[in-house]
Amino acid sequence: MPLDDDYSRALAESLAKSNLVPGSAAGLVPAGFKPTTKLAVSFGGAAKAVDLGNFFRAGECKLPPSISFAAEAGADPSTSYLLLLTDPDAPTPDDPKFAFWRHWVVGGLKPASAAGENAVSAAPPALTEYLGPGPKDEEPAGLALSKEDVGGEEFVQRRSFKPAEFADKHGLTLVAINWMTCAGDGWTEGL
Repeated sequence: MPLDDDYSRALAESLAKSNLVPGSAAGLVPAGFKPTTKLAVSFGGAAKAVDLGNFFRAGECKLPPSISFAAEAGADPSTSYLLLLTDPDAPTPDDPKFAFWRHWVVGGLKPASAAGENAVSAAPPALTEYLGPGPKDEEPAGLALSKEDVGGEEFVQRRSFKPAEFADKHGLTLVAINWMTCAGDGWTEGL
């Protein structure tokens, strides 16, 4: 079942309004991108769902989120997916040299077969372990990535991640996007 056009339109408008596309995420999100499934992400179980740019405090995101998505229309049941959780403007928005921060990479994900099922709980070990924010895509058949393919866990290795180049190199296709904004726990909006 294809996603409804209202969701695709809301996604495109949210990315444009926040200047992510065109902008810092333009290299990852192709022009005219239309999702083929909806990516559900929530922190604290179902306590707080990510929804096209809603706001989180860093303390709400310290543990890995739950991830689920429906099967794409017509997809082979053996199809698996790769999750890239990146930050397109970290560690500083005014330094494009460090534009994408790699927070988490998990391969081998399968679509949810039951409501609320966490796709990550059934996945192989993460290719990049989850590291929550701290502000002060479909896998081709036979894809076999290792931690070395993704890059190291150190700060300097995470800060220069290039998701579009990574996707091209490994033959990945973007099928869904969801996103959030985040600020440190001590930051007060509007001051």
